[in-house]
Amino acid sequence: MSRCRRRGGRPQPGGPRGRKRGKRRILRWFATCLALLILGAAGAGYLYYEHLNGNLIKDALNLGDSKLDKSAPNAAGQTPMNILLLGSDSRNSAENVKLGGAKADAGRKPLADVQMLLHVSADRSSMSVVSIPRDTRVTIPKCTDTDDGTVYPEGQGTINSSLQHGGPGCTVATWEELTGIPVDHFMMIDFAGVVDMADAVGGVPVCVDSNVYDPRSGLRLPEGESVIKGKHALQWLRTRHGFEDGSDIGRAKAQHMYMNSMVRQLKSGTKLTDPAKLTDLAEAATKALTVDQDLGTVKSLYDLGNDLKRIPTARITMATMPWAPDPANAAHIVPKPGEADKVFSMIRNDTALDGKDKPKTGSQKAKKSTEPSDPAAPKEQIPVTVLNGTGTATQAPVTGRATQLSEHLLRLGFAQAVADTTPKSRADTTVSYPSEDLRGDALAVAKALGLPESAVRHASSVAQVTLVVGADWRAGTAYEKPADSGGAAGDKAPESADALNGDDKSACMKVNPANVW
Repeated sequence: MSRCRRRGGRPQPGGPRGRKRGKRRILRWFATCLALLILGAAGAGYLYYEHLNGNLIKDALNLGDSKLDKSAPNAAGQTPMNILLLGSDSRNSAENVKLGGAKADAGRKPLADVQMLLHVSADRSSMSVVSIPRDTRVTIPKCTDTDDGTVYPEGQGTINSSLQHGGPGCTVATWEELTGIPVDHFMMIDFAGVVDMADAVGGVPVCVDSNVYDPRSGLRLPEGESVIKGKHALQWLRTRHGFEDGSDIGRAKAQHMYMNSMVRQLKSGTKLTDPAKLTDLAEAATKALTVDQDLGTVKSLYDLGNDLKRIPTARITMATMPWAPDPANAAHIVPKPGEADKVFSMIRNDTALDGKDKPKTGSQKAKKSTEPSDPAAPKEQIPVTVLNGTGTATQAPVTGRATQLSEHLLRLGFAQAVADTTPKSRADTTVSYPSEDLRGDALAVAKALGLPESAVRHASSVAQVTLVVGADWRAGTAYEKPADSGGAAGDKAPESADALNGDDKSACMKVNPANVW
């Protein structure tokens, strides 16, 4: 492998690899986005479709019981898209063990140490990427492994461990449970895939504000800008202790910088003029990826890449979920109340994190749904189950909410409303129905409670109309949209999200003083 060089032609130094287990985590999601961009830019003549299709590994999208409905299209028929990008620390091959170290971990189930949601706006004018640090404590819902039928019960854990509950489909279910955002696709990559992709794409400029050396990752760079690729890129993406306060938060920022820089390189076309290099990129991309079944063809990736090509770098925003220390465990963090909710709400409402959205015109507003195929039954004949979903990773449940709302429904004339004490966790209040003939009933319940029509969702996991009182409705019987929810034009991610614009060429990583050489 050729040595990486700094801009200007001087050799790029590389340090030794660290050897301690648990210290060697990387961000691999950049390669998944790269795959999209490359396949979108590639001409069909350069792609050997059947061969490349065979390279892709496919898995189930969602292993949970409570799958969210897809995002609703706007009046123009345009639909936003959410892709969960995962980086696994799998040691399932000799190459992964070599790159990741920790031979003793070769047999354990992998963790999803990198998790980022890529949200593409309905009109394809902007893209927002939100990362959640691996040690965030969340509720991992019940998941069923489709390969062997193993059932993993619901419980609390760090979000990276959700991958061990049957595969990436359980991580998707965990994200939907935490954020209320429906996930359309996932893409996952491992250690070896990162190196292959980094070699294929060539050098990417990065910047540090001081000389940095992190013996744990092996990263060694001089102050200023350097061009990195291959294992040196892996070192950059793995480095935690060398940046800022030595935590995953600083590492995520460095990874955002890398991705933005790489996207600018690719969109400039400098890496896409050589057919041989283009073929190498397509080969590396497809071999590196595990994707959901619906994304499991080169054509699907090609179409997705074409969508992403339309987004200007100035409208790409990369951010980290606002977080707070976990009161139950100092080694973990939890979503920051209010501010994390706002970021998730902005994504749900298809509002860009950069605050540059224009007011939506009539053609861009949410598409009005059609009338239900079966009108609502009389209120007294509609069975309604009410559950308390007010408990989240950051907030304890409000005692008695299911009983309070079921009694309110009884007073409103829904004589078959009953409370269910099964604990749930739900960001937004929802009214779910199991089949189309009950949609009218669900709409009637929502209207009676003052809930928006967007709260009504189809869910095959419920047996009848089911109201889950979410964290957005913690008191009272009159529903009011939370004042801090996102969704209006001009809304912007809170400062705690540490957002980075895709056009910011001046971004430079702050080096941890303990790792300056």
